[in-house]
Amino acid sequence: MTKYDKAFKLKIVRLCQRGPGGYKVVARAHGLGPSSVRRWVASYRIHGPAGLTKKVGHYDVPFKLNVLRRIRRDALSLQQASVIFDIRSADRIALWQRQYHAGGVDALASKPLGRPKAMAAPKPPKLGALKVPDENRSQKDLLKELEYLRAENAYLKKLDALIQVKKAAAQKKRS
Repeated sequence: MTKYDKAFKLKIVRLCQRGPGGYKVVARAHGLGPSSVRRWVASYRIHGPAGLTKKVGHYDVPFKLNVLRRIRRDALSLQQASVIFDIRSADRIALWQRQYHAGGVDALASKPLGRPKAMAAPKPPKLGALKVPDENRSQKDLLKELEYLRAENAYLKKLDALIQVKKAAAQKKRS
């Protein structure tokens, strides 16, 4: 939900356009920041009433590059660029600039949300592979199974050793 709806923003824009006093007077009278009022008026001038609606945008890399090039070419401020390209927050453009300077064009690509998936543990050999007689299996398959079984054996031995150490520590603590 937006903090201010479209009708309220339109009312403020119209007060600024026809009333004396300018942005600061209108902003102060309604408990707003003058920069917000200035942005609403500029957006209304360029995009009309559509410039006052809430917009959640997902921007692709060519669009982001276009915005950054235009800022550099025309020496635009972030606020001016956000109004021209109908981007609701100049902070988003500042983020794009930081990403571009840190990692180039590739850094502007959207990243997947959420935690990265953990690396999968090696899977044990399938049961279907065990049904084939050893004489018919390739040497590569047999070596792979041998490696897996050795690792499993070492793991179980280590686990058993840790359990024994804990038991010994618990008995020592009791006595």
